[in-house]
Amino acid sequence: MRFAYQLQVSFIKEGSKFIAYAPALDIATSGRNLGQARKRFEELARIFFSELHKRKVLDKALTELGWEKKGSPKKWVSPTILSTTTELVTV
Repeated sequence: MRFAYQLQVSFIKEGSKFIAYAPALDIATSGRNLGQARKRFEELARIFFSELHKRKVLDKALTELGWEKKGSPKKWVSPTILSTTTELVTV
């Protein structure tokens, strides 16, 4: 299966680990450094799409995650993160 996509991925440093998180797929992985986190995320995304395709639920899953088919020919487009903020929350 060949699947091309553009995806916003956030890289977050938590202590000594680097986290790679994609809200549009709700998947995450980590690594000892940024390069390893990026490599692991690319592998995880390949597995994610491959499994959805193999199980014949790719369209259903992406639709439920907010993706849309646009353009001609129709291509899947992920939801876009419009902004991120840091806010002080008092509990």
